[in-house]
Amino acid sequence: MKIELAENYGFCFGVKRAIKIAEENTNAATYGPLIHNSKEIARLDKDFKVGLVEDFQTFKPGDKAIVRTHGIVKDELAQLKENGIEVVDATCPFVTKPQEIAQEMSEKGYDVVIFGDESHPEIKGVKSYATHGATVVTSVEELHDLKFHERIALIAQTTRKVEDYMEIANYLIPRHKEVRIFNTICNATFENQEAVRKLSKKADVMIIIGGKNSSNTKQLFNISYENCPNSYHIEDENELESEWFLNKKHCGVTAGASTPDWIIQNVINSIEKSIN
Repeated sequence: MKIELAENYGFCFGVKRAIKIAEENTNAATYGPLIHNSKEIARLDKDFKVGLVEDFQTFKPGDKAIVRTHGIVKDELAQLKENGIEVVDATCPFVTKPQEIAQEMSEKGYDVVIFGDESHPEIKGVKSYATHGATVVTSVEELHDLKFHERIALIAQTTRKVEDYMEIANYLIPRHKEVRIFNTICNATFENQEAVRKLSKKADVMIIIGGKNSSNTKQLFNISYENCPNSYHIEDENELESEWFLNKKHCGVTAGASTPDWIIQNVINSIEKSIN
């Protein structure tokens, strides 16, 4: 069986940057998971003494708090600084941008609409920057009963599918006088999604590696499944099942933006063992 890696996969710029920041700030703690990969978070704790704090109020004056790649709520960031916490900001620049857009457009009087998952930390943060509030939706259907003013600013979660974002935009444009559409889906998401689409069309089994709570990995799996029903989302090699590869000739492999190379290599090694 042939094993083929997608043309683009794994750690994105923002995650690489955040990992480097964490490794340079030993004896600190991240507020919320730095990235959506529990294995990498455990490595940072073990090798660099970078812990994990889920409640920002548990930080004490003098502590060092690393802001996760997905960013945090604006008021919580302000409180950390006011409480004398040393804040090290590892927010991905691709996430900082929609935060800035949400604040600017809200202050200019636009109704801010965000396409994404309201429970996701990235969207909680972006929404908090909209001075006069924002509406979060996951589908066109959710827009049907909503009322907006004449001017709308549309923002997307950085890891969403472009096609789905365009559906939202195409619904809003003919119904409102002015719709400002901001392309806030990051380049790595574009590239990884296009790569998995291409690979899944020719593979007869697909392995997608990444955290189960990783939004961008879920999107990769969804795209893969559309083309290859034998698609499997795993976190590491321990979840592989040998029967997935029976009578298969071409195995495609990709990974989410928070998946480190060492996990990807472990998976590939395990697949090779299972087919030999």
